[in-house]
This record gives sequence, C-alpha cells and structure tokens, in this order.
Amino acid sequence: MANAAPQLIGTSGDSLREAFGKALAAAAQEKTNVVVLDADIAGGTGVHHFRKAHPDRFFQFGIAEQNMMAAAGGMAATGLVPVVTTFAVFCLRAVEQARLSIAYTKRNVKIVASHPGLDVGPDGGSAQSLEDMAAFRAIPGMTVISPADPTEMALATRAVLDFKGPVYMRTGRSPSENVYGPDHRFEIGKGHVLRDGSDVTLIACGVEVARARDAAILLEAEGISARVVNMATIKPIDVALVARCARETGAIVTAEDHNIYGGLGSAVAEALAQTHPCPVEFVGVNDVFGESGEPQELAEHFRLTAPFIAAAARRAMARKRA
Repeated sequence: MANAAPQLIGTSGDSLREAFGKALAAAAQEKTNVVVLDADIAGGTGVHHFRKAHPDRFFQFGIAEQNMMAAAGGMAATGLVPVVTTFAVFCLRAVEQARLSIAYTKRNVKIVASHPGLDVGPDGGSAQSLEDMAAFRAIPGMTVISPADPTEMALATRAVLDFKGPVYMRTGRSPSENVYGPDHRFEIGKGHVLRDGSDVTLIACGVEVARARDAAILLEAEGISARVVNMATIKPIDVALVARCARETGAIVTAEDHNIYGGLGSAVAEALAQTHPCPVEFVGVNDVFGESGEPQELAEHFRLTAPFIAAAARRAMARKRA
C-alpha cells in the first residue's frame, strides 16, 4: 500500500495588517509620542484600530504619500515617533522622500507597508509591489523587516517602536498561516530556526515561512531533513546564522514573495559570499510583473508554494553533491 500524502500543518489566523493595527494601538497607550500618518486607507492597513483608540494622534494626508513621508521626517525631528502607513506599491512612489527626509537625516520613523507582493491579488501587476524590499534595503541605514505570522507581527511592532532609527516593515492583506505560539520571541537582526534539519536549509520571510515549513514536511516524507529558518529581518541580515546553516547543511534555498533580485535571496547570497559559499536556489517571482488573481492562485502560478520550494531544495542538494 502506498504511503499516505504528508499532512501539512497550520491554520489561518488574523491578517498581518490587522495584527499590526491592534498591536500598534495597544503599544501607543504607553508610548504617547507615537503618531500615525495615513494616506486615506486606514481600513486597508489596519491602523483603523489606532484611529479609534487615539484619534488625536492620527493624521490624514489623503493620497499624498510623498508629502506624508516628508512630513514624517519633520515630526520625528520634534521627538515624535511617526508610523507612516500605506500600501507597499505606494511606498515606492515616495522612495526619494524616505531617503532624504527620513534615512539621510537619521529620523526615527517607521514605514509600515500593507499589501506587499502577490498578496494584493485581483488588483493585478500594477499594484503588486515585488521590488519594495530591494528599494528600501538599498537605502543606507534603513532596517527592513517582514514578519511571518500574526504573533510575530505583534512582537515586531513593539520591537520597531522600541528601536531607534528608520524601519521599513511589510505586513499583509490576506489571513495568515499561524507559525508561532505565544512563547515566541522576536529580535531585530536575528533569524529563528523554526525546524531543524541536516540536509538543506530553507530560509524564508513573510508568508513564505509557512510554505517553507510545509515544504520541509514534504521533503521529510522523502527522507530529506530540511532545516527551516525564518529570516524576518532582511536588513541587517543574521550573517552568523546564514553562515552556520551553510556549514552544517551545505545547501540553501531562499523563499520570498518578492522579485528574486534585491530582496531576501540577494541578502543571503551576499552573506554567503563573505562567509561560507554553498549552492543556493532562489524561490520568488522571477523578474516579471504580477498578474490579477487570488493570492494563493498567484503563488501557485509564480511557483512560490511548498512543492516548488521542495523542488528547489532537491536542486540545491544535487549541486552540493556534484
């Protein structure tokens, strides 16, 4: 009798944007210098929770993201901690202001972007930001974060508010797979080994962490031991952990809801080039614009789901043995 198909784990929870909005509203109870800047989409970014709890600290800029980003730099100069919120694709509209008014001047501003990557779904390729992490990772002094699930999003929200300096953080529109329990700990700049393994390492961020975990389950059924690492901080990346995984498993796969150029995969490859080079396979959108469809359908179409991550792991391992 054939073996039964492996059962993938995980249930859907809050969207990352809702987890962010709730955590932000709660943290602002004691952090009275936190203000929110909105571009007329509070319902789409989760900050409607903050608006309801702290209306006197909520600033509506309308559809004027460049002005909003520049104003955040000015507010931070007075001692406030501005949280700038909009969709990821609209953050790209204001990269110049983020660079000059926030990063260049070392302002303590948190840019939080909803609807990143293919998560935008039916709105299509023009609205799907597949290059935002690359753009903001290249800005000097900008920290870039992409949490894996609602639990980690809540912890990361608190962490970025405590952190001194400019941050770009991705949230998400769709219900998110639960990866962590209430005992999880988050630290900016540190990756987390979600599942140990000895044959290959799957390094993922954001929604791809749950898919990497599921890929490891598929590989386990074939007798392959896959380590899964949640690299929620893309910049500064945990170079020591990346190097350790390369030494101990000898092959790496990166997985991200982003262009394969400039994001997590590039950051991992840069770290390996400086420490312990090994075979690497990149799972992500292969340098094309997105299309219209439901997020899960698009993930299948663009080969971001667990079976494709597992296939990349086999390729990486084959290169290790060559």
